[in-house]
Amino acid sequence: MSTPPALLLARAAHPRQAVLTAGALAVAAAVAGRPLREAALVFATVLVGQSVVGWADDLTDRRRDQRHRPDKPLSGGLLDPGTVWFAMTCALLLVVPLAVAHGPRAGVAYLALVAVAALGDRLLHARVLSFVPWMVSFGLYPAFLAYGGWGGLGTTTPPTLVMVALAAALGLGVHLLLALPGLVHDHEEGEKSLPLVLALRTGTPRLLLVASVFTGLVVAGIL
Repeated sequence: MSTPPALLLARAAHPRQAVLTAGALAVAAAVAGRPLREAALVFATVLVGQSVVGWADDLTDRRRDQRHRPDKPLSGGLLDPGTVWFAMTCALLLVVPLAVAHGPRAGVAYLALVAVAALGDRLLHARVLSFVPWMVSFGLYPAFLAYGGWGGLGTTTPPTLVMVALAAALGLGVHLLLALPGLVHDHEEGEKSLPLVLALRTGTPRLLLVASVFTGLVVAGIL
């Protein structure tokens, strides 16, 4: 029995990361005192935006994944690239009004971070500057939350510089942790991402420990 295309699309969208990110941002909005409807809007917006980033990532890495990750729907031939492009286009058309519903400043911040995350991965994934899109995109989350509101109105309250810096640092930590499982394949491909460069100097176990402690401290600082 073949897997339904909808389920394959969901798998290609990196659902675990999408749900965790959307959930974390929604909880952050609720903790900040935002009404339940606004927290729900945050969850929906981030879930759709992260799906766009996930599909863009799998489309970019399709040839590479065919050599190392044939279990993925797209690289394994279970999912047609045209189907993913269509789904991603529909998600882009949906995420724009969702982002604008938070207010103009919050909407611009979120659409900018989606663009940075998607394009940055395509352009810098194999380079030592691979951390830049992660830090920039995560650094825009506080603006998205601080300026966010309901009904397209938003607020004029800017995020604190400390929170922006901590969010950017969290992006670096998440980048290191998520990259670790694929470092062997990255090395085989001749890539030079920051996690790979650091792992070659320190060893993967030590990098895992340092990245985990660093990310934990940043999360504690944010809380």
